[in-house]
Amino acid sequence: MKQVAIFAKVHDPRCQGVASELVTWLEERKCQPLVDTHLARHVGYARGLTEQQIRDRAELVVVLGGDGTLISVARLFSSRQVPIVGVNLGSLGFLTEITVEQLYPVLEQCLADSHRITERMMLDVGVTRGDQEISRCQVLNDAVINKGALARIIELEARVNDDFLTTFKADGLIISTPTGSTGYSLSAGGPIVQPLMKCVLITPICPHTLTNRPIVLSYQSVIRITVKSSFDEMVYLTLDGQVGVELQEGDCIEISRAETTTALVTSPEKDYFAILRAKLKWGER
Repeated sequence: MKQVAIFAKVHDPRCQGVASELVTWLEERKCQPLVDTHLARHVGYARGLTEQQIRDRAELVVVLGGDGTLISVARLFSSRQVPIVGVNLGSLGFLTEITVEQLYPVLEQCLADSHRITERMMLDVGVTRGDQEISRCQVLNDAVINKGALARIIELEARVNDDFLTTFKADGLIISTPTGSTGYSLSAGGPIVQPLMKCVLITPICPHTLTNRPIVLSYQSVIRITVKSSFDEMVYLTLDGQVGVELQEGDCIEISRAETTTALVTSPEKDYFAILRAKLKWGER
């Protein structure tokens, strides 16, 4: 691995400092740092590249920041299975589990090809309006359909592999991966799912019918959600909490397992349950 991409929260001074040190560390080991032009300006690196150039060339990716930064990078590399090292520079993250102190030992393992990775399932999300596809994206965490601030309860018809599931009357619907089970889905009452499982979760947001509960489906399922209700304010599809699509009555959202996965380099010192205990404060009084 000689070409290493660096992504960071650009306006965070600590991220800038670590990124600058990392550029020097990589060059000393005859590796080529791949830094986007925006970050390059902040760290004084003269050879900034576009995100597309970095995506095409990177053999390893280092993300400095939090889970949100890593999720956006995972979407950028959704067409390529490049190992991602998530380094947390804030509070402990579910995805960015490697500390700054662990960064360089983990990178030494990566350069020696002795690192461990976990393959995280992604979802392919397409939106069709009439006969035309208006959006398509791969997500690591979730796809969320929700109403505007002043809109009434919306009706969402759900089908699984062409079989009718139900019509949800709710504030919205969350379709998530196992990785995304500890995100918005958890806040809405969904289950925690081990991230290496292969399944898809559907979690209603504030359902009008209390018997509408979260459901876990096979990873081979093709889920189709149709916006059925009429409304005065727009309904939105939000992808990984970062990309938004305005929806209209009759729009169909199709969700299935993506062909690609996200490869995350794992921490040598933390397992998934240790992260759960720390993040969710289990066992504390």
